Amino acid sequence: MRRGLGFAALALAAAALVGRRLLADATLGTVGGVAVAPRLGPALTVAAIALGAYGCYALLASVLLGRTTNRRRRYNLQRVLRLAFGAAALIGAFGVVTEQWVSVLFSLGVVGVAVTFALQQPLFSLIGWVYILVKHPYGVGDRVAIEGSKGDVVSVDLFVTTLWEINGDMVSTNQPSGRVVTVPNSVVLSSHVTNFHGGDTPYVWNELSVQVAYETDLDFARERMAAVADDYLGDEMAAGVAAYRDRLGETPVELEVAQRPTVNVVQEESWVTLKLRYLVHPRRGTRVRNALSERVLAAFEEHPERVKFPLGRNR
Repeated sequence: MRRGLGFAALALAAAALVGRRLLADATLGTVGGVAVAPRLGPALTVAAIALGAYGCYALLASVLLGRTTNRRRRYNLQRVLRLAFGAAALIGAFGVVTEQWVSVLFSLGVVGVAVTFALQQPLFSLIGWVYILVKHPYGVGDRVAIEGSKGDVVSVDLFVTTLWEINGDMVSTNQPSGRVVTVPNSVVLSSHVTNFHGGDTPYVWNELSVQVAYETDLDFARERMAAVADDYLGDEMAAGVAAYRDRLGETPVELEVAQRPTVNVVQEESWVTLKLRYLVHPRRGTRVRNALSERVLAAFEEHPERVKFPLGRNR
């Protein structure tokens, strides 16, 4: 579809140029005392520039985007192509209208200096957009936390990043609030940005805490918790750990990464806290924690003689 529109736009651009040439060679007279050729000529040239720019954009986009399966790269590439061909068409149109290319380029330079002083924040946001495209601190579809706002990235425009908010003032437990948050791109240059997808490894570590009494058989409780988590997460966590290890191998950081869920013991004043640690996709964190809580408690209740819970309700 896009390739067909591109060829059609180029054909119309060529027709406009042919019409411009015919006007230059023909004597059309006047209409209402106004010469027709001097008015129609530049208009046809501007139309040819606009159609030619769109045609080249459509053809190049159809080729490059067709070879890219990554949604984030497709989105960024489309934005860059639109900006490049749009700027080229705008400069070309100004040059045709004024008939002074050098003056147009010089004027654009002067205007650019003035804009730099008058519109510093939008300019910083534009630089932030370029930084996002080059360094990829986050992309469309990632779950991020930026300067107090947390959500899934919906779009990354020239000046702002739009988030589909989670948590916020209305809900908790990493659930969508239904609100849309707009963040200037300039914040990536001056603030902390947390990406919960971790680049090529879209998994994060999560924990489930269960409090038991000191009379509990801790070795048995730890074994049961790990087994329940292993049965529920299955090979998904193993695949995530493999990708996690590969990514760590590309860095100088040395960490010991467990292949399966593990349980840590923390001694409190009146009870013992068992913390189940596992790898999960950030969008499934709450769902997995709820499912594991139900399964772990059910497994503990099957062995009341070995797993005891603290008495009282002030926990």
